[in-house]
Amino acid sequence: MFNLKRHTALVTGAGQGVGAGIAKALAKQGAAVVINDYYLERAQSTVMEILATEGRAVAVQGDVTKLESVRKMAEAGRASFGSIDILVNNAGNAGVGAFVPTQFRDMPIEGWHKFIEVNLYGVLYCTKVLLDEMCDRGWGRIITITSGAYRVGNGMGISLYAAGKAGAVGFSKQLSSEVGRFGVTVNCVEIAVMNNVPGAEEWAKTKPIARPATPADIAAAAVYLASEEASWITGQVIPVNGGSTTA
Repeated sequence: MFNLKRHTALVTGAGQGVGAGIAKALAKQGAAVVINDYYLERAQSTVMEILATEGRAVAVQGDVTKLESVRKMAEAGRASFGSIDILVNNAGNAGVGAFVPTQFRDMPIEGWHKFIEVNLYGVLYCTKVLLDEMCDRGWGRIITITSGAYRVGNGMGISLYAAGKAGAVGFSKQLSSEVGRFGVTVNCVEIAVMNNVPGAEEWAKTKPIARPATPADIAAAAVYLASEEASWITGQVIPVNGGSTTA
């Protein structure tokens, strides 16, 4: 099950954390993986880990908020492995800048754009660059990593981040209805607090599964959605959150 040997995946923001976990899991199932990160050395580090387990991977530097950069990323991936038929939109948060939670009333307008650019436009650009080849081949998987922040308010000062994620979810649902007939599925994985976030252990104590998420938790869901076994699932948001929301 979940054999991906005939497929090539592009995973954005895969130089560390969730993205790296997803990339390594896809490679373990046989996929060739194009590892993107804004910082090339981080992408190369993930590639080295995959190559050490006899997987197939290549590092590509790129900024998902710039269309021409995304095009160059895709060209580099195709040059190594041919057509790309799995896209994991993982790059997010505040892009390359620090994610500093800020109440909306206190956030300068000049600070809005970085959240929308990476969490929404990054998804749009990567999808635009790869979608035609997926439709033409009659097979494709688009998986976007999102957050429970888009649908549950928590007062933490992440409203612009949530807005970007909500946009990506809405886009994914609509796109799924357009491209399903071409054999392309479009889904989101909704994650909760990761184990590298300050205070994660305390947060998790009140949840049904009393631990924060690990990259492996998210990677397992991404592998499933990328597989042939998930061919009848599209337009969905899969919560991988330890039961922190149940509606």
